[in-house]
Amino acid sequence: MIPIKLIVGLGNIGLEYAATRHNAGFMFIDELAYRYHANLHEEKKFFCDLARTTIGKQEVRLIKPNTFMNRSGQAVLAVANFYRIVPEEILVIHDELDIPCGTLKLKQGGGNGGHNGLKDIQARLGSANFWRLRIGISHPGDKNKVVSYVLKKPTSDEQTLIDNSILRAIDKIETIVQGDFAAAMCELHQKI
Repeated sequence: MIPIKLIVGLGNIGLEYAATRHNAGFMFIDELAYRYHANLHEEKKFFCDLARTTIGKQEVRLIKPNTFMNRSGQAVLAVANFYRIVPEEILVIHDELDIPCGTLKLKQGGGNGGHNGLKDIQARLGSANFWRLRIGISHPGDKNKVVSYVLKKPTSDEQTLIDNSILRAIDKIETIVQGDFAAAMCELHQKI
């Protein structure tokens, strides 16, 4: 079992994006940092807000890139290179249009599904072999509405579902971090 050493939350910087669907990854990191008493602080040389904490017995770095979504890989590569973290030791948290709101999916590798943050991380790392925790935000039903949909705030019912899925994932984060991905998937992929 390969442990996770870097947890990346994807989102867009700026107050206008703070509570949007596309910032589910940032929401996750904020809640995880709160739960583990980790102090996120700006690290300009890494292009991100960064915190160090211990989850279970594993030292883990949490980051929120300080770039826009389509340049998320800049921060991931900088931190991974500096701390000698390989793609298999990275967990990226992001919003996912293709699964229902409030649903979670954990997987390693695969395509980027058109997600610009994932696309940039894959390109900069030269690998798609990192882990992803996908937070369902549902699809607007029309591909022409996707951009405006992800950059808007969810409804209050959707926000409740997203918040609950984030809390459910954080409850299982020790299992994920220690590298017991099969057990984590078993728990997280259950229908609620």
